[in-house]
Amino acid sequence: MKGMSTPHAAPPQEPSTRRRAGALLRFPAGVLLVSWQYFWRVTALHRSETAGDEGDLPPELEPEHRDGRSKPLSEGVGPMFHRRFSVRIEGSPMSPGELSEAVVSNLNRVSPSTVAVFHKTRGAVGPPCVGDEYRVQMPGPWDGPVRVLHRDATSLRFGTLQGHLEAGQIQFTTRTAEDGLLEFETEAWSRAGDRLADLLYSRLRVAKEIQFNMWVHFCLRAAAIAGGRVVGGVHIDTRGIPEELCQPARLRGAPARPRRRRRPRPR
Repeated sequence: MKGMSTPHAAPPQEPSTRRRAGALLRFPAGVLLVSWQYFWRVTALHRSETAGDEGDLPPELEPEHRDGRSKPLSEGVGPMFHRRFSVRIEGSPMSPGELSEAVVSNLNRVSPSTVAVFHKTRGAVGPPCVGDEYRVQMPGPWDGPVRVLHRDATSLRFGTLQGHLEAGQIQFTTRTAEDGLLEFETEAWSRAGDRLADLLYSRLRVAKEIQFNMWVHFCLRAAAIAGGRVVGGVHIDTRGIPEELCQPARLRGAPARPRRRRRPRPR
């Protein structure tokens, strides 16, 4: 029913040692499946990795989203990775706003079910609104509780909550690119949520590669929903930010950042 709300969720709990141990035994199956899908993907993938700086830090967390449930970037472990996954779409009948609405109204349409399934745990039934919360089921010893931090006609941004594999934010944006094509982008600012996650994420790179495949899938599914043709493959830009830049004082003092200017990509 319109206006009906889901029950308020209990504060996310860190998974028990026993649950983590059992989930870790199942984790390789998810890794293998994701790797197999990546191996057979025929779309061109263009990856770049460079050193980042303070300009790569995420938007400042608003006061109303700082509470005992939130898990800001400063509570994570290890370096931060600022990653952009983008795809340009030719021949779509949709505007950026129409594509954004189609994607965020049902995130499971674009999410790979073998890696992540979205369940709303707080907020009214229907599309996401600021303050809504979701639990993202993932193939590992963590689920991924998140909260909607921002929503407008062409973008949706989540922040992590306690119990998440990572600490940080992620945003989905649609726009008209400089060459006039429709563009969909997933932008993530994230670091490992704890020491075990840091081992899997930035040391062994297992969780990082699962995330890579997941957001590539998001981009390609968004292009399919748009009803157009992918031009130039999927572009993935990763910038590594040292741990010392992720401390609370540095984050609070970070000025508003203009977006880096993009150069038109060849058709």
